[in-house]
Amino acid sequence: MKQEIRYYSDELNDDFAGGNIKTKPTPPNFKYIHRNPVWLLFEFIVYRIIVVPIAWIISKLRYGVKIKNKKAIRQAKGKGIFVYGNHVVTLGDAFHPSLVTFPRKAFVVVHPDTTSIPFIKTLVVMLGAMPLPSGKTGYRNFTAAIKDRIEHRHAVIIYPEAHLWPMYTGIRPFKSDSFLYPAMQNAPVFSTTTVLKSRRFRKTPKCIVYVDGPFYTDPALSLAENKQKLRDEVYSAMCAHAVESNYDRIKYVKAEKTEKNADDEQKIA
Repeated sequence: MKQEIRYYSDELNDDFAGGNIKTKPTPPNFKYIHRNPVWLLFEFIVYRIIVVPIAWIISKLRYGVKIKNKKAIRQAKGKGIFVYGNHVVTLGDAFHPSLVTFPRKAFVVVHPDTTSIPFIKTLVVMLGAMPLPSGKTGYRNFTAAIKDRIEHRHAVIIYPEAHLWPMYTGIRPFKSDSFLYPAMQNAPVFSTTTVLKSRRFRKTPKCIVYVDGPFYTDPALSLAENKQKLRDEVYSAMCAHAVESNYDRIKYVKAEKTEKNADDEQKIA
């Protein structure tokens, strides 16, 4: 099988999602929480009756997904939880959270691209998409929605790497910023690590999803220290499992700066 080489220059900001979506900013008053009974009825039908079964079928047939240590989540029974995962499987990253957190509903923090497509915006919100604010003024509304989901014992899914690198087998470095929410709410944190295994007669890898946690804040630490503590625990758990991946159809290589690029950067500076 021919190996595809993809070049990157910035592990924190390069994105390989490949979409050509015209991003619409998330308005400051975006409606994250819906209480209308009609909305809630359709949300239940779409999520519980249609999408969760489809997610299970596609995950099994396409990726042969296997979830290990899901029982760890039982330790947070009756509580809302945060789940952090590596962002590597385009379709799987949309479907796997609902399987890992079931019967809790999974609400996934997403890029505004996800809610920028006409006609399907309502659908993806019903499925649990929570688009990031496009400006500082929207963060109060967004943070309140996150808090509401946790208080109602749901699961909030966050991909701290932020950008999609399809079929990448390592764990990219990520900041502690997204761990502010569990640090503020003293909520249990779990990590999920998708490990990619090659299959002889299939182009798509087998996905093994490891669950680790719960990780908790330490009352003796400051908010900033707890953010870093949770980040480090999640990152360490992910790295420990990622070494098991052996899928190599796509290889990511860091591009070296040429003299011309270095001169251009100096001119810009």
